[in-house]
Amino acid sequence: MVIAHSQYQKSKRISIFLSMQDEIETEEIIRDIFQQGKTCFIPRYQFNSNHMDMVKLASPEEILSLPKTSWNIHQPGEEEVREEALSTGGLDLILMPGLGFDKHGNRLGRGKGYYDTYLKRCLQHQEVKPYTLALAFKEQICVQVPVDENDMKVDEVLYEDSSAS
Repeated sequence: MVIAHSQYQKSKRISIFLSMQDEIETEEIIRDIFQQGKTCFIPRYQFNSNHMDMVKLASPEEILSLPKTSWNIHQPGEEEVREEALSTGGLDLILMPGLGFDKHGNRLGRGKGYYDTYLKRCLQHQEVKPYTLALAFKEQICVQVPVDENDMKVDEVLYEDSSAS
C-alpha cells in the first residue's frame, strides 16, 4: 500500500512511527525503507511537553533494543545523542498515526499536538514542506473530526480494510 505510493518511492528521508497495538503495523514499511537505501527517522516524544524530534534509526533490528516508553513504544532514550532530521536536511515524507481522520485531511491525534508542532518546525527549517501521509484502518475514517486552529491537515490518508487481513 504505502510502498507502491509515488511519494514514498521518490522520498529519500522518511519519518515513520513505531506502531502501537491499535495502529497500522509499520514494521514491513520500516524494513523496506532500509532495503531501498532510504534514511529512516522515528519519533522521540518528550512526555512532559508536546515536543517531538525525529531521530535517525540505524536498522530495523535496532528497534527491539530501544527502551520502551510509558506508551509501550520503543524509542531512543532522551539522553542518547542521535541525528535529528531537521538538523541534517529535513524530511521528504512523514508517515503519521492517528485515532481518526476525515476525507478533508483532518486528523485526530492523541491530544498532545506532537505532530502539529513538529510540522510547524519543519516549515521553519526546510524549504519544501514534507509530504504527510496518514496510515489508518477504514474504521478510523469519519465524516468529520474535531479540529482547532493549531491542527495541521495531512496531505493524504491511506487506509486499509482491517477486516480483510
